[in-house]
Amino acid sequence: MRMDAGNDSIENIKILIKQETKVDYIIKRNLRKESSEGWLQIARNKGKLIKVREGKDIYYGDTYFRHPDIESPLRVVFKVTVETIDESGQIRVMPDIEVSTYYTYTSLLEEEPEVIEALYAEHGTSEQFHSEPKGDMDLERLPSGKFETNDLVLHFGILAYNILRIIGQESLKGNDAPILKKAHRRRIRKVIQNLITIASRVIFHANHFKLGLSRDEPWFRSFRRIYQAFAFGN
Repeated sequence: MRMDAGNDSIENIKILIKQETKVDYIIKRNLRKESSEGWLQIARNKGKLIKVREGKDIYYGDTYFRHPDIESPLRVVFKVTVETIDESGQIRVMPDIEVSTYYTYTSLLEEEPEVIEALYAEHGTSEQFHSEPKGDMDLERLPSGKFETNDLVLHFGILAYNILRIIGQESLKGNDAPILKKAHRRRIRKVIQNLITIASRVIFHANHFKLGLSRDEPWFRSFRRIYQAFAFGN
C-alpha cells in the first residue's frame, strides 16, 4: 500500500497493521509543525551522507517513533537534502533544506531507506498511467447513473486502452516514426493523434475495400508497418 501525505493518519496505520489486513505500506508523512532544522539534526546523527556535489548533501536514514495508540514503534524513513551552494555556484545566505519522511513497514524490515524512497517515487509514475484513461480517453466521468452501464463502458474503455497501448509499443519497434527523441513508451494521447485520427479515406474498388492515405503523411510508414503487424502477424 502506497499513500501520499493526504493519508498520513494514525487511523489508517492502525488498519494497515491489523492481523487480518496486514500489508506492507509506505505513507508519506505530513511534517505539520516539525521543523526542517530538527530533521537535519536527526539526519546528521543517524543518517548516511551522500555528497551530490559541492554545496549539496543528501542524508538517508531511519528512526522510530512511538504513538500511544500503537503498541510497536513505527519506522520512519527520511531523506534530507541540504543545499548551501546552488547549481550556478551562488552561495546561499541560508541553507535550503528539503525533508521527506515516510511511515513504512515492509516484509524486509531492513529495506534500505534509498529503496523505500525510490518505491514511493514510483507513486508518481503510477499516477501518470492512471491519467491516460482518465484524461486522454475521457473516462474520468462515466456517463450513466446506473452501475451496470458504467461497468460496460469501463470494460470497453479497458479494451480500447489495451489496443492503443499495443499500437503505441509496436510503433517503437521501427525507426520510421517522425519523432525527434527516442522514447520507451508513447502516451495514449499521442497514439490517438498520430495513428488513429490520421487523415484517410475508405475506397471501394474491384469488390474490395481499401484505406487510402496520403503519400506525404509523415506517419504513413509507421501506420503501414503497424497495420501489417496486426493484420498479418509480420
